Amino acid sequence: MRVIHWAAAGLLVMLSGCATTPPPEPRELVYQAPAEDTFRAAVSLMIEQGYVLRHADLSLGRAEGVLARWPGYRLVLEVSEVGRDSHVSVSAWRGGQSLPPNRLDPWLVALQSRLGLVP
Repeated sequence: MRVIHWAAAGLLVMLSGCATTPPPEPRELVYQAPAEDTFRAAVSLMIEQGYVLRHADLSLGRAEGVLARWPGYRLVLEVSEVGRDSHVSVSAWRGGQSLPPNRLDPWLVALQSRLGLVP
């Protein structure tokens, strides 16, 4: 019986040492375009870049895609309406680790171009 208690205590100690991955810091921008247009353009860009959409809901303004290239990429997009503009928030993971927000700038510039907003 004492062995079971020590085994349980050891398991708890091991589990308490496991760190959880903190949520990524999103990169956010406001575009001078309707939210629906921005969402559709962003989802189209994800598909064009090879992401497989796991979820995409226009009414929620949320999409998630995965890229099967090693080490594996995941992109989460949220688009919301701000007046007549759209607020875009995008987060990404590479191999289970969150990407720094500035690494998403090229993707956001591509979206801006797709919306016809690049000067």
